[in-house]
Amino acid sequence: MPVKKPQPGELEAIERASRDEIAALQLERLKWTLKHAYENVPHYKRKFDEAGVHPDDLKTLADIAKFPYTTKQDLRDNYPFGLFAVPRNKMARVHASSGTTGKSTVVGYTLKDIDTWANLVARSIRAAGGRPGDTCHIAYGYGLFTGGLGAHYGAERAGCMVVPMSGGQTEKQVQLIQDFQPDIIMVTPSYSLVIAEEFEKQGLDPAACSLKVGIFGAEPWGEGMRGEIERKLGIDAVDIYGLSEVMGPGVASECIESKDGPVIWEDHFYPEIINPETGLPVADGEEGELVFTSLTKEAMPVIRYRTRDLTRLLPPTSRSMRRMGKITGRSDDMLIIRGVNVFPTQIEEQILRDKRLAGTYQIVVTRDGHLDNIEVRCEVQRELSGKLASSEIQTIAKELQHRIKTLIGVSTRITVMEFDAIPRTLTGKARRVLDERPKLS
Repeated sequence: MPVKKPQPGELEAIERASRDEIAALQLERLKWTLKHAYENVPHYKRKFDEAGVHPDDLKTLADIAKFPYTTKQDLRDNYPFGLFAVPRNKMARVHASSGTTGKSTVVGYTLKDIDTWANLVARSIRAAGGRPGDTCHIAYGYGLFTGGLGAHYGAERAGCMVVPMSGGQTEKQVQLIQDFQPDIIMVTPSYSLVIAEEFEKQGLDPAACSLKVGIFGAEPWGEGMRGEIERKLGIDAVDIYGLSEVMGPGVASECIESKDGPVIWEDHFYPEIINPETGLPVADGEEGELVFTSLTKEAMPVIRYRTRDLTRLLPPTSRSMRRMGKITGRSDDMLIIRGVNVFPTQIEEQILRDKRLAGTYQIVVTRDGHLDNIEVRCEVQRELSGKLASSEIQTIAKELQHRIKTLIGVSTRITVMEFDAIPRTLTGKARRVLDERPKLS
């Protein structure tokens, strides 16, 4: 299918600006953000004072390194509204993420914040090839999760007709895609494969549907997964990045003409990469933990928020702003198996190198005495299910086991299963890792 490259006049001026122009805007907005947070959020005033820094100490962008980090624990400690910088009568909306432990992290928005958010998601949709008049099927969950409403407002702002399907009801997802003929789908990558499987269950070819572009986020996914989605659905698969603590979807997004990593919308978010162990900045191009400072948020500015996402900053290509590499994992989800650091996305890449295997998998971690063990459960493609001899299944397992050992450095037990044997996640993010090790007391 022809790639929709931007036409003259379709890009905003900032998307074509020079690095000096972007840096000057960032510095101006960063000064405002630090002052706004210091004067209106007691938590930030206390943290800045304890660190011996003041907003006036920011003279250059590099001076942001003098200021303390914000963590998810800070959000939990200030639950629910302690980090808001405006009174509640100026708030327009709240969102919250449940997380797996502890209290929810609550974020807030003024009407201006929501307007900014809609504009950035619209910019992301345009970067992905969406244009006014397109129909956008949204299968992200609605509610306190930022995905559904964030995508919804952005798609409307981009001039699209929105189908607010939300997650789940997979049969109905397929029915509406068949009936409404959308051009774009916004959904988690793992659930997009569940939708593709439902097409096949109904005797339909998912690649023959009307969809042209998928905008995928909310969970890490690699190039192998991109290839699997594009093959199954016959679309361009584009990565959108966001997190509720910083805004929601639309902090960064890939351009369809290059598909070489999400462009960070640097006019609204200042990125850093740090060493997750030392907290010290690393150079552009080096891998580390992604840190964001908001530049325009009114309700809840965030200063040097540690995302725990591991990636690297890359130079500009399709736009004037820097890109981020694929998320290789999270510094707080990293599995340490017998001294080896293992990320689920590394294993996913090895699974999807074998075209006989489908994109659904689980990693089960157990402990035998003092030793940790990994079992990787994966499935054969639908068309091969029930047709492979046991010797062929064993060969697939041995080849995958060898690749993981050689390229990742960890021994695994591989269980190759028939198609549809692993429970599907019908909404939200797939549960890729089952950590069954006893908790340390």
